[in-house]
Amino acid sequence: MKENDPEYLKELISQLPAGNITYKMINGKQYPYLQWRDQNTGRQRSRVIKQDELEELSQKISLRKEYEKKYVAVNKNFSSSVNTQAFFSSVLLGRDLYEFAAPTTHLKKRECYSELHGFVYGNSMDRVFILFGLRRTGKTTLIRQLLAEMDAEMLAKAAFLQVNASMNLEQINLDLKRLSDLGYRFLFIDEVTLIDDFIECAALFSDVYATRGIKIVLSGTDSLGFIFSEDRELYDRCFMLHTTFVPYREFEGVLGIHGIDEYIRYGGTMSLGGVDYNRSRPTFATKESTDEYVDIAIAHNIQHSLKNYQHGGHFRHLYELYEAEELTSAVNRVVEDINHQFTLEVLTRDFQSSDLSLSAKNLLRDREASNDILYQVNREEVTEQLRQMLEIKNKPELRVPITDAHRRELKEYLDLLDLTIDLDIVYFPDLNKKGKHTAISQPGLRYAQAEALIKVLMNDNVFRNLSLQERTAVTQRIMSDIKGRMLEDIVLLETKIARPDCEVFKLVFAVGEFDMVIFDPNSASCQIFEIKHSTEMASQQTRHLLDNSKCRDTEHRYGSITGKYVLYRGETQKVGEIQYQNVEEYLKAL
Repeated sequence: MKENDPEYLKELISQLPAGNITYKMINGKQYPYLQWRDQNTGRQRSRVIKQDELEELSQKISLRKEYEKKYVAVNKNFSSSVNTQAFFSSVLLGRDLYEFAAPTTHLKKRECYSELHGFVYGNSMDRVFILFGLRRTGKTTLIRQLLAEMDAEMLAKAAFLQVNASMNLEQINLDLKRLSDLGYRFLFIDEVTLIDDFIECAALFSDVYATRGIKIVLSGTDSLGFIFSEDRELYDRCFMLHTTFVPYREFEGVLGIHGIDEYIRYGGTMSLGGVDYNRSRPTFATKESTDEYVDIAIAHNIQHSLKNYQHGGHFRHLYELYEAEELTSAVNRVVEDINHQFTLEVLTRDFQSSDLSLSAKNLLRDREASNDILYQVNREEVTEQLRQMLEIKNKPELRVPITDAHRRELKEYLDLLDLTIDLDIVYFPDLNKKGKHTAISQPGLRYAQAEALIKVLMNDNVFRNLSLQERTAVTQRIMSDIKGRMLEDIVLLETKIARPDCEVFKLVFAVGEFDMVIFDPNSASCQIFEIKHSTEMASQQTRHLLDNSKCRDTEHRYGSITGKYVLYRGETQKVGEIQYQNVEEYLKAL
């Protein structure tokens, strides 16, 4: 990218010798001379070139001439005479486009970058490329990185258009027509779903401009808008790349942040400041920033797309929630519930924190430090404070009763956004009985609301009277329980996505369970897992894996067990027939 920068080329040229090499015949022998013009006096000067410096000097002068040619070409490409103020959208060309892309050259790339690169540099015809996903998942950065890799000639034919909410399709069409007539062949259009009639008329981009050989990349945060347009207008005339899901390996590899606990706390977006990415505030750093994300990135996404799809005729039953401004409340309730189950009961019952209930039981059962403090606190008061903090409306406050139809439709849209993914649960011995466990693909979204529980507990009179040591022990145990449940979700979700050739599920017995089973129908074999948030090995972690009865029943249904694993945060090592594997290493290897 630097070699597209005129100032950088100018600096390189200044470091190389000026002038040219000429030869003079003296007494029948040829001697090399360096001739150049003095910049101060304007006079021609020359000197004899020693034989031992001739080769190196020739190479440097040849290199200088290459840079000078490139400098002229770059200056020509960057000195665009196009008046960008005449466009309806905000258009970046030439030097402005270079300066827009240049800051991303040091950033590591997401794995999906290769798909975008393949489209722009490939031979695909008559199709557009759709880059979409929830906010802060790296869409614009991917485009900037691609622009940063273009040479000067290619960059001179590229344009970046930023759409605004006041534009219509006719105006964006006029912008594209003008750029096309001026010879621009690589058009990147950001936030195109802000155009109200985009969904209904999206074929314009493929049928009019892509067919002219123009490469068009459309990006935006209204994922549903793109999905609706693909189903209705673009159909088989587009490539689609969804950026919402950020697996652990990318969280660590791209952001430069290490540790599964950091992923649990902040994972889900590309906005956490790290050594290899931007240094903005983490999206899920606070309850307030998380609420803002849920409202703008998720609820507004659904509302805006539904409003513009079929002229608002696809709201179905959710229109009542949209009109009553209660859609965000429903989304918040789903995210808070630790079981992540989209059931009518979860959405309509009077709020009760499942985090609090689970932690109370676990603290009481703790063999080494049994503690009943969570049964002593005023749970009704704590629950009410938490309900208000999470801004979740109880049944009496709802203007629109939430029905099963609301639940189903909300789940459909959250699935389409890649925010929720169903994980399978199989029950033994009735293998026909199967359940679903809905995981949130952005763990930081869930964790931020779990932290809200701790803040509420700290305000309880009984809890505040505990010693600092006791308060610390209780809060650490609560957060450990929450992290443990979230870690199970993360492992199951990422394994399911990475292993589409296998069945991935939790296997529940009459007593106990395998946290994860990977069944490979092709080899008629399986692997069984326990997933623990602990850094230490303990016999309790392997009791189900070593249970002969459970293993025999599993092999009868899913073939030979080829591995028994405990995924945890400690070191990878083998103890007998149990393979202890570091969970971060496991996730990075998927």
